Amino acid sequence: MEKEVLEFTVTDEYEGIRLDSYLAEVMTFSRAYVQKLIKNSNIKYNGNFNVKAKVPVHLDDRITVYVPEPEKPEILPENLDLDILYEDEALLVVNKPKGMVVHPAAGHMSHTLVNGLLYHCGDKLSGINGVLRPGIVHRIDKDTTGALVVCKTNQAHQSLAEQLSDHSITRKYEAVVYHNFSEEEGRIDCSIGRHPVDRKKMAALPDGNGRRAVTHYRVLSHLNRQFNHIECRLETGRTHQIRVHMSYIQHPLLGDTVYGPKPPKQFFSLQGQTLHARIIGFQHPVKNQYIEVEAPLPQYFVDVLKNLEK
Repeated sequence: MEKEVLEFTVTDEYEGIRLDSYLAEVMTFSRAYVQKLIKNSNIKYNGNFNVKAKVPVHLDDRITVYVPEPEKPEILPENLDLDILYEDEALLVVNKPKGMVVHPAAGHMSHTLVNGLLYHCGDKLSGINGVLRPGIVHRIDKDTTGALVVCKTNQAHQSLAEQLSDHSITRKYEAVVYHNFSEEEGRIDCSIGRHPVDRKKMAALPDGNGRRAVTHYRVLSHLNRQFNHIECRLETGRTHQIRVHMSYIQHPLLGDTVYGPKPPKQFFSLQGQTLHARIIGFQHPVKNQYIEVEAPLPQYFVDVLKNLEK
């Protein structure tokens, strides 16, 4: 069976973490899938195929991944009327709606973005992430809306994954958060990892545990004494990063009951956090030029702003 060959060189940011964790992050693989590749001798670490998943990686280590051609997906294509913001032969950018799960998982095997992509693209999706996540190079939460890049080819997938790894992709979000700020803009540099008690949540870990995470924010408008409309630019891309960081500095997102309070009565109908991936920009893997795609604010977000501006 023909295999796609991918090459990686470890940067200092990943010094000391496990090999399976490193590949799971830079390629958005699941760790289980990486471990399967290692077990089947599909990963060469510094020239050696005989390697353990738990071996720590170090600066300038070289890793070669031989990715088998994907099995035929058992996920059913669905005509979900996707909002395509940009598309060419290598990739597309989708405006993901609120409430849509990105890829199938336990309890969500249908009506996911991947189901819609299989209908829209057929077999023209990258296979690097295996059967359940064809084309998916990064994710946003179920209740977060906005721009998401999907890769059609493995070449595009590797290029975007490398750009995500070296933080050269532009990712700007808009959010509504509690409380006024003492300064109009700022930078949050605080590691994020699994919550020490509730393992379903992430947590800010200022003692240096977890993975380094950096978020830049600026106030777009003061809506009233209680809420602000802000822009957040991701320097890194950890799980729930904006939600965790804003909660950490005492400005949780409106509607985010995982990391913040229940919303006021007039917003009880909100479905999750008020967070929108507004802009994504990257070096196109084929055209070799920088492109930037913007997802307009969804109607629910516009309605929240109008309500608060009153």
